[in-house]
Amino acid sequence: MARRRYSKKKEKQGGRPRKKQRKQFFSRKQGGRISEEEVISFISMNDGQASFKEILTSLDLARGLRKELRDLLKDMCDRRLLTLVDVTSDSRSLEYPKKTDKTLFYKLGTAQDFLEGVISAHPRGFAFATVTNPPKGLKIEQDLFIPARAISTARHEDRVLLQITGKRRGRIEAKVVRVISRAVSTLVGTYVAGRVTGMVVPEDDRFTFNIVVHREQSCGAKNGQVVVAEITDKDPETIGVSRNPKGRIIEVLGDPDNLAVQNEIVIRKFGLPHKFGSKVLKQVEQLDGRIAEDPSRTDFRDIPHVTIDGETARDFDDAVSVKKTRTGFRLFVSIADVSHYVQPGSPLDLEAYKRGTSVYFPTRVLPMLPERLSNDLCSLVPDQDRLAFSAILDFDNNGKRKKKKFTKSIIRSRHRLTYTIVKKIIEDDDPKTKNQYKDISKQLELMAKLAARLEQQRMKRGSIGFELPETYISIGPDDELLGITKTERNRAHKLIEEFMLAANEAVAAMFTEKNRDTLYRIHENPDPVKVSEFSDFASTLGIDLPSGAGTPRWFGRIISQAAGTPREFIVNNLLLRAMKQACYSPDNVGHFGLAAEDYTHFTSPIRRYPDLIVHRALFSLISEPRAKKPTKKEEPSSTEAGIFLSKRERVAVDAEREMVDRIKVRFMADKVGECYDGIVAGVTSFGLFIDLLDLFVSGAVSVPNLKEDYFQLDEKNHRLIGRRTGKIFQIGDLVRIKVESVEIRNRRINLVIEEED
Repeated sequence: MARRRYSKKKEKQGGRPRKKQRKQFFSRKQGGRISEEEVISFISMNDGQASFKEILTSLDLARGLRKELRDLLKDMCDRRLLTLVDVTSDSRSLEYPKKTDKTLFYKLGTAQDFLEGVISAHPRGFAFATVTNPPKGLKIEQDLFIPARAISTARHEDRVLLQITGKRRGRIEAKVVRVISRAVSTLVGTYVAGRVTGMVVPEDDRFTFNIVVHREQSCGAKNGQVVVAEITDKDPETIGVSRNPKGRIIEVLGDPDNLAVQNEIVIRKFGLPHKFGSKVLKQVEQLDGRIAEDPSRTDFRDIPHVTIDGETARDFDDAVSVKKTRTGFRLFVSIADVSHYVQPGSPLDLEAYKRGTSVYFPTRVLPMLPERLSNDLCSLVPDQDRLAFSAILDFDNNGKRKKKKFTKSIIRSRHRLTYTIVKKIIEDDDPKTKNQYKDISKQLELMAKLAARLEQQRMKRGSIGFELPETYISIGPDDELLGITKTERNRAHKLIEEFMLAANEAVAAMFTEKNRDTLYRIHENPDPVKVSEFSDFASTLGIDLPSGAGTPRWFGRIISQAAGTPREFIVNNLLLRAMKQACYSPDNVGHFGLAAEDYTHFTSPIRRYPDLIVHRALFSLISEPRAKKPTKKEEPSSTEAGIFLSKRERVAVDAEREMVDRIKVRFMADKVGECYDGIVAGVTSFGLFIDLLDLFVSGAVSVPNLKEDYFQLDEKNHRLIGRRTGKIFQIGDLVRIKVESVEIRNRRINLVIEEED
């Protein structure tokens, strides 16, 4: 059927008006439309400006297509996507020229139109972008939303050029114009074998594509095995190309049911450094482990230091001792002197900075430092001389700090104690254990007294007493999962925690008093909106809200009300969500959670790089109190270090949490059909999140499985309400559930509510 054509004349005579459309531009040489995204991409790569000839050449257009390109450029100028500038006067051309002038260049539009950002993809196809260079005058309070149709060829974590396209539901929308740099070239995933070609399905479902692998490039992988694949496709230059890139398998990890393989998956998924290079290992081999007499160090070998850690602890970098004084207590907190062995700028130092922190899995540790340091030279094992950095803190009988002193030292630990041993002595008054450690029992009882008074002082000033138990996973010799429970916290845990907090605060106070640069551990005040939302919810739980909303003391009183109840864990978690994350920064804004004006990390340089920075700065301060140490050009600034190390910490926490979740879902795989008591820990429009009280495992009940009614979300009060029956499921409710199914790959434990008799 011939297409009807409407002229302007017919339009004036009352004919059907044509829908106004923007002119489409086509290239006969390329066989497709001349894309404005290609133009913008080229100009952005060309230092933000380009001449007509440069654009024409970059698009590889036939000379006869100049008019089409000129029309497109004029259209883009009309819509202010581009600006035409005369470089001789650096002023905007008032009229679009009829002929190309060599002095005229096209520049990208206003800074508000084009931004750089990092993509965070969602499994459902859309994405968000964190803007990395927000221009002045443009307030961006949330990440930009990118619809699935506008993500182009960008992948999760890519750095991209974005064009703002509008606003929807209060959030700025944008589209991807160009991929500036690829974040990932290798991915871990499951191999799905085929006759000629197979697929690698990425483990991380935010990568919404599969990698096509030809049989000869499969590295001998078998169907269902976990592999590491490299993407070999060149970056696509046009929109609409296949979303499944080609690749090859470069490593076969093995059976996904093996816990060691699960460790490898998480390591690669989060990009965790897990091997030390030859330069680092060579440097470590050459370290001199002999302890020589050093007049600059204080000899504390006669001070009865002890280490107190968990039974499964893998490094011992802090030792403590307490003695009674005429006016109170003297506390010695001696930390392994890692800075003696790790010199700034050395291969070992650069590797430790890159890692930022040690990462702890239930069956494996990725240390920040090689084992010769973490488990030998810097491990404060009993009956061995070790180099340390000691804080000597004097307190009065009420636990108020009166004096502080810091010195490099030599110590000799008396015992490697565990929390269980210390509990038996200071809490259980076990005669057998006290007799076994009779040389140190009296001092441990003195430590308990000081720790109790330090805690009283801390709580008095408003410090928040969070009690969040951690997961303990019991694993047999052949990686058999034996059980999952909550870790026990007792007075022994609190004792060592109070001493570490006291040392960290004293060191931070020293830097503040001397106005010296360092990395503080800061915790900013919570968002008032989130505090208000929590208050509204807490009132529905029957919590008597105290006055002074949003202060540390207010949070502490709410926690005290929930202590010892089934809702304790829920309330603690919700309060944490209302707060901001702690981080590292040279700008001391205090620590909200501890109600401390000054706080830093000093006590774990074996496993945290910020502590190593603090050790170096503290030694510089006590060695040359009047001189301010200049930052070497090759060293990052304190601000840069704070941002980078805070990110490394969050990556480690996320990786550790995911590894625990992977183990939990495997532990529950054979529990289908079993019933447990649980508590509603979260409510969404699609279901309930349930914490199992005995197993310390979480699962979900989907709304379709709440079959007795149609439930709607009451978001403000964190509850689901049945439209017909009025039945309510709310955070904090105790429920009886049954395990319906377990999806190991998706790490989902599906539950159903057991009906009451």
